[in-house]
Amino acid sequence: MTEHMPDPGTMDNDVLMTVDGVWRYYGSVCAVKNLGFSLRRGEVVGFLGPNGAGKTTSMQMLTGVLAVSAGRIDIAGHDIIDAARAARSHIGYLPERPPLYPDLGVDEYLRYAGRLRGLRGTALTTALQRCKDRCGLAASGARLIRNLSKGYQQRVGIAQAIIHSPALVVLDEPTVGLDPIQIREIRALIRELGTDHSVILSTHILPEVQSVCDRVLIIHQGELVLDRPLAELAGTTPGLRIGLLRPPAISVLAAMPGVTRVSGIDANHFYLEHSGGQAFAEQFAAQAVASDWGLTELTPDAESLENLFIRLTGGEAVTTAAA
Repeated sequence: MTEHMPDPGTMDNDVLMTVDGVWRYYGSVCAVKNLGFSLRRGEVVGFLGPNGAGKTTSMQMLTGVLAVSAGRIDIAGHDIIDAARAARSHIGYLPERPPLYPDLGVDEYLRYAGRLRGLRGTALTTALQRCKDRCGLAASGARLIRNLSKGYQQRVGIAQAIIHSPALVVLDEPTVGLDPIQIREIRALIRELGTDHSVILSTHILPEVQSVCDRVLIIHQGELVLDRPLAELAGTTPGLRIGLLRPPAISVLAAMPGVTRVSGIDANHFYLEHSGGQAFAEQFAAQAVASDWGLTELTPDAESLENLFIRLTGGEAVTTAAA
């Protein structure tokens, strides 16, 4: 069950995209199950999930690259299947592997991308200069794409996605393979895009979502399990981040008085939700010392995006205490 799904009755003319009951099968295998959410104009949404969760399949359906098996996707009032040309005119898409032609120059490639979007003459020249300026490519127009760094190739990929000024920009893993400086530059560009476009950012990198997004969607095993504004995450659940050199079985931690849920962060670190009030930390510390668990960390912490992600997608690493 998805947490905090928006009420369809609250939707208005500011809604740019509506995804309603979308399924995708590959033969008998169900890759995406009953996906549903809405996207408002000017909103930047992070689409999170572990590898194999269905993120790329979802992105391909949202952009019309892949047909849905069932359900409906509307972009600016146009059905992505029945009115594909009209719907796609509002979308810019950067797939995980940018669709670049390495033997073309930057200007040559972007002019080609603009013509594919129906731009001609003065409109194409203006759009070319605008997207180059926005993506930091003003001095790179004559360079061959193959001679650009990976970071600048990503910039060219984003430039082709926005050359026609779409209402919606969909970015699938835009910082994969980049170095830290390039990642910072691309994140800054995504934040800047959010001032004029709605953006869906598909990623498995949590800091990326926290740094650029207004809202987070989490998909796990093909199902949407969370839809929540990032601002609502702070302070939602009292808990403790704990470190133990010799941790017991996770079921032992879950069975402690006051513990309501345990999430395994790694082999020696856990997140405990509890209902024990301010005295719980002291009680836990006493139990850890008495049991010789090797307590190394005990940090009060409201549920973070990292903890929430682990809880919703962690499989066997997450145990809920018995009622």
